[in-house]
Amino acid sequence: MTTISTPPDLRVPKSRSVGFKHCGPAFVAAIAYVDPGNVVTNMTAGARYGTMLLWVVLLATLIAGPVQYLAAKLGASTGRSLPQLIADRCSTPWRLAYWTQAEIVSMATDLAEVVGAAIALHLLFEVPLAAAGVIAAGAGAVLLALGDHWGLIVVPPSPVELAAGLAPSLSGNGALVLAAGIVGATIMPHAVHVHTDLARGHSHLASHRRDVATAMLVAGTTNAMMLVLGASALRGSVGEDFSGIASAVAERIGPAAQTAFLVALLVSGVTSTAVGTQSGAVVMNGLLLRPVPASARRLVTVLPVVILLALGISPVMMLIVSQVVLAVGLPMVLIPMLAFTSSRRLMGVGVNPRAVTAGMSLATAGVVLLDLALLADALVG
Repeated sequence: MTTISTPPDLRVPKSRSVGFKHCGPAFVAAIAYVDPGNVVTNMTAGARYGTMLLWVVLLATLIAGPVQYLAAKLGASTGRSLPQLIADRCSTPWRLAYWTQAEIVSMATDLAEVVGAAIALHLLFEVPLAAAGVIAAGAGAVLLALGDHWGLIVVPPSPVELAAGLAPSLSGNGALVLAAGIVGATIMPHAVHVHTDLARGHSHLASHRRDVATAMLVAGTTNAMMLVLGASALRGSVGEDFSGIASAVAERIGPAAQTAFLVALLVSGVTSTAVGTQSGAVVMNGLLLRPVPASARRLVTVLPVVILLALGISPVMMLIVSQVVLAVGLPMVLIPMLAFTSSRRLMGVGVNPRAVTAGMSLATAGVVLLDLALLADALVG
């Protein structure tokens, strides 16, 4: 393999580039865990299958915690982001190939953020979808708002149904796709890239453990609540149309809840845009070995989204598919990160214990099997 050194001036600034310098790295990365893709995938899963896929949310969150800690440990111990480490160890063709798939995953992330915010603008202010996509793409990061508690208060879920949702099951047409979407929306490749970059220079692993544990508790609870909201308030009422979700919220919970849902969707979209933009910068700077203006990259992302919205493609389906793309791209993040953090030569005293390597190997194998099952299901279907 060819070793390529990344000049220091091409490395992405850590906290400054994201604008969340007072938050821990895990909290910045966790903003991506409550983006519009998560909202729609979890609520659609609940609306279609009740709490049947709740176990997927919980299992994916339990895996996401160690994944984010390994990402923090990798950046803290090596002073390098994951893309930079991959670039150092790959020849130019492999480096560009890895960049291509990473860029596709990043674009799927951007699509979810832009589409979610655009739909919220469309339903709240009757802005045409294509124009709303342009506005959403240009919006800056704002405070994250979570309005999904309404439905849980007004329509409390059944304890029996909640307990039943903890038993693994994927019965039902389309359940496998939504399960993959939930995994992709929870263990997000771009959040790993950002976390490895943000953790550079922060060598206190104990603080990273606390940071990750707290952030994952908040993000995991929120994702579970979104699924439960769909199961308790929207069961059987949601098709492939976003206005159907909003209408069902208004009909079954109330107009105030509908407004809260749309505002939360809008704010989550523009907030997670900051993490998506940072991820694209980390990937490009680390693998292309040259800085790329954020405005140029956003333009490349916005054009296909605006075209798809103008063509009338189902926004709900676009969001779910974008999360499935994240799940398909996960092995390309998990495998090299596990290999790097298991290398004593690279990590020194921060090397993974054998039990961690074994556990994360099983988790990575599970993600690969899920992707293969999804591929087989698509081919058969």
